[in-house]
Amino acid sequence: MPSTHTAQLSQSRIDQLQGLIHKLGVEIWDYSFNLVDQALTHTSARAASNHERLEFIGDAVLRLAATEFINKAFPAMSVGESSALRSQLVSDRWLAAVGEQIQIDQVLIIGAKAAADDPAKNTIRAETTEALIGAIYEGSKSLAPIHHWLTPFWKTTSDEVLRAPHRYQSKNALQEWSQGQGLGCPSYEINEHSKQHGDQNRFFAQVLLNGKLLGEGWGGSIKDAEQAAAKVALQEILP
Repeated sequence: MPSTHTAQLSQSRIDQLQGLIHKLGVEIWDYSFNLVDQALTHTSARAASNHERLEFIGDAVLRLAATEFINKAFPAMSVGESSALRSQLVSDRWLAAVGEQIQIDQVLIIGAKAAADDPAKNTIRAETTEALIGAIYEGSKSLAPIHHWLTPFWKTTSDEVLRAPHRYQSKNALQEWSQGQGLGCPSYEINEHSKQHGDQNRFFAQVLLNGKLLGEGWGGSIKDAEQAAAKVALQEILP
């Protein structure tokens, strides 16, 4: 029987939430349905209780759990490589993909305008998936169900990244580090040294943080040059 904490939710809503949690493979009675309902109530619904607080909690929980996964799965990986990989395992794109796979859209309480905003769908999926992580953690007071749910997704993503090292997003990892240190976001200065397509030294990038040069790199595109500069910066910061 549901606890008194879920009394204000309709039985149909409880059944709906139970169906979602079943997909995650975690224990349904370890936490309150109210927390899950709150996580799946988007701010656009203008409800008194919404996903924002749990999204904040979920952000911290996700990073810690992903760090634990990396340390256990790849104990020999350097700090710089671990940071780059973690940036993939906690990214908004990754969260949106997880949300799509568990069909989180079907259980969201969301405002009509937001529901019709197709370009915002992935952002909303990412936000509410992160809030769901926060709800599960707050209800269970444990990272164990987070690992149980997300480890298969992390394994798949890690395999993809490690099979193609060029997909490491050094820019994301550097930004994650700088924001974690309370230093703001890095900036990039680009110079084009060639007009020839295919020239791997066509663009030269410098990455700066609060006016300080952190790294430099070359690339055949602006994106590649920025990634190269960020990689150099990470190697200096996180040897």
